[in-house]
Amino acid sequence: MTSLRGVDLFVRRIGAGSPVVVLHGGPGAHHDYLRPGFDALARGRELIYYDQRGGGRSPVPRESPVGWREQVADLEALRESWGLEQLSIAGYSWGGLLALLYALEHRQRVGRLTLVSPAPAWREAREEFERAFSQRNLDPALQEARRELRESGLRERDPAAYQQRMFELSVAPYFYNPSRARELTPFRITGRTQQEVWASLGDYDLRPRLPSLRGIPALVVHGEDDPIPLEAPRTTAQLIGAALHSIARCGHVPYVEAREEFVRVVDEHL
Repeated sequence: MTSLRGVDLFVRRIGAGSPVVVLHGGPGAHHDYLRPGFDALARGRELIYYDQRGGGRSPVPRESPVGWREQVADLEALRESWGLEQLSIAGYSWGGLLALLYALEHRQRVGRLTLVSPAPAWREAREEFERAFSQRNLDPALQEARRELRESGLRERDPAAYQQRMFELSVAPYFYNPSRARELTPFRITGRTQQEVWASLGDYDLRPRLPSLRGIPALVVHGEDDPIPLEAPRTTAQLIGAALHSIARCGHVPYVEAREEFVRVVDEHL
């Protein structure tokens, strides 16, 4: 645990070499579900994972703020505590958006950006994602699988297996191939943190400010079948001057659905 700014943040380090800070998604999730996929990047470098405030093993009292400014300030405090002049940041999903928010506030402290399936940089695109995800949830095959599970009696026979299958069906819409959901490490979202982060962003639109990040070596990786429309990461990449690598037959979780390609492309950038 690392204590700073009145909170205890859970930190995990893997590998040895130049450090890369990995920002998980959510908001309100934790780093565990990025593993073991992201761990493959810890070859010749150190990955530093941490659970952001208000999620996972970094809980905070209800009265403690957990909005985006607090998340950015925590990352800056961590950088100082690690004694790093600049950060190489790999952000996944919401973590990609957090990486951009941090870079906009601390431009000189960012040496490299890697955005994997980044959450949209403006609210309207995020709402498009939410509509697309909701529509996928209505898929008849998925609805039938949930009905069969509820009626199977598995909940009484094997509660752990039931919870695992429920998790798989809850995240299936993120995948190009829903059956691959079973390969994702289970995670939980802390609802208050998720709600407060999005509320703190309000009607956000980072696009006018993103060109100020040009010059930072940056890569955006996105699955072509991600419920986040490809136009969102494409626009972000253009504005910050990043390379965009799109992955065919892949949804929101390339480190599961396209692990070899994901590792190769990100490893070359890092």
